[in-house]
Amino acid sequence: MSLNRLHSAGYMTNWAARLFALAIEQRLKPHGIAPAYLPVFFALGPGKPLSQKALAALAAVEQPTMAATLNRMERDGLIERTPDPADRRSSLISLSELASGKLEVVRQATTDINAQALSSLTEAECATFLTMLEKIIEQLDPRGRGVGGQDGAIRNSPSR
Repeated sequence: MSLNRLHSAGYMTNWAARLFALAIEQRLKPHGIAPAYLPVFFALGPGKPLSQKALAALAAVEQPTMAATLNRMERDGLIERTPDPADRRSSLISLSELASGKLEVVRQATTDINAQALSSLTEAECATFLTMLEKIIEQLDPRGRGVGGQDGAIRNSPSR
């Protein structure tokens, strides 16, 4: 049996993801934003503070990973923590004024990279591609979370 990476959905998806990450890193690094911060920007961009647990669920990462990301973001002045009035053991996280000022940079970078990546597809092909990715994610997500209920918007910005 021979392996052909061009016939492997997993390999090709991973390759595309690495290229997306590299392109977005090049655009955001000068602004002090790491690609790992993007799920937090997407989740908190609409302005509603969330708990670390909620952020981890939205980003589909484990709690320790989210804790480390939030610690780095706090160090960089990008998030603020306030006591959760409903649970004194927990904090609510929101974007800092500094991070809020960078929302347009994040929105523009993600919009531009997506447009570049999808530029050879028709509008119908783009819609089909995103629908297929959603189905694949739902099929492979071991926790059954999928992408349902997450619009992923940064202040209602289009993703394309």
